[in-house]
Amino acid sequence: MANIPIWPGSSSFFPGNTPFGFYDNDVQFQTDADKFSVFASRRLGYPIVEIELQDLNFYAAIEQAVTVYGNEVYAYQIKENFLALEGANTSSFDTIDVNDQNVTPNLSRIIALSQEYGAEAGTGGNVTWHTGSIALTASVQDYNLDTWASQSGITASGDLEIKRVFYESTPAIVKFFDPYVGSGEGVMNLMDNFGWGNYSPAINFVLMPINYDMQIIQQIELNDMVRRSNYSFEVQNNNLRIFPIPTSDSVQYVNSLYIQYALKSERYAAQFQDATGKITNVGNVPYQNPNYTRINSVGRSWIFEYALALCKEMLGYIRGKYDTIPIPGAEVQLNEADLIASANSEKDKLIENLRTYLDATSRDKLLERQSLEGDYKQKELSKVPFPIYIG
Repeated sequence: MANIPIWPGSSSFFPGNTPFGFYDNDVQFQTDADKFSVFASRRLGYPIVEIELQDLNFYAAIEQAVTVYGNEVYAYQIKENFLALEGANTSSFDTIDVNDQNVTPNLSRIIALSQEYGAEAGTGGNVTWHTGSIALTASVQDYNLDTWASQSGITASGDLEIKRVFYESTPAIVKFFDPYVGSGEGVMNLMDNFGWGNYSPAINFVLMPINYDMQIIQQIELNDMVRRSNYSFEVQNNNLRIFPIPTSDSVQYVNSLYIQYALKSERYAAQFQDATGKITNVGNVPYQNPNYTRINSVGRSWIFEYALALCKEMLGYIRGKYDTIPIPGAEVQLNEADLIASANSEKDKLIENLRTYLDATSRDKLLERQSLEGDYKQKELSKVPFPIYIG
């Protein structure tokens, strides 16, 4: 077996010495890579004991530690800001380093969700409401809308969804009677000035209070409801029943009933939109590896500790290749199990501490802390004596 050199006590970093080269061109990383190698080797027992690692192992450990730190930080940022980032065009990030950008929360996704509610209410959204008409037949009260849909070319079974049936009776304003018509007590052509000339037979009238008009309209509607058969409908399982039952006289004047409907297939199709070049999930949010130079001392301290745990783990696996080493008259027991157990424990603890720290700086936690701070200030100020002013 070849005599593989181990850690000599110092190193000299060059770009290309790390497995991925994420930070090789960062001058600060180049300096810290060599410093970390010395730091880690001494923490592992050098020069009291030999360290079965090379400089490349130390460099790989610190590169991995920086990447893990960046992944944790930016995964937290994605979680905080994904509602504002989802759907954004990734091309807009080509000229912007999102790592160093503050993401301002916005209502884009909430508005998109609200539009879907609007589609159901008929006030917007991305689902088209179609219009159709049903031919009425004298003495026929029930109409199967699925049969009508099939006859109208809507072939998908159960695809029809009724949104509105135009069953309303004649608007009350058409029946509105102005008691002052022709009396000369009103204002000429005032209805035309308001754009209402087509809705009333009045040519001149006294402008009464609006509550008077509302009461007259309500009286007309209540009269039609109580004294006459009111127009209405029921829709159950796409079976339309209309009231009153059409007669030959009524069909003569109103021979079709108009409806608005949506197609379920179009609603389902509308939920899928082409998102080429857009942020669709946490995996394509364009965060990059961190800029090592911009990581503060708190972050670098975490990186050094995590990289040390990685080195301890590597050293444990290396020493675990040989459980014991024979020497004259005895055997040397290696400590690979202790190294690996300690390394795993330290890595888990460091990750947990970092996530706890990030959670403590979340938007909701900071707002909660600010609110508590305001309450404490109010309590403190309430103990300040109020001066008595005598004028």
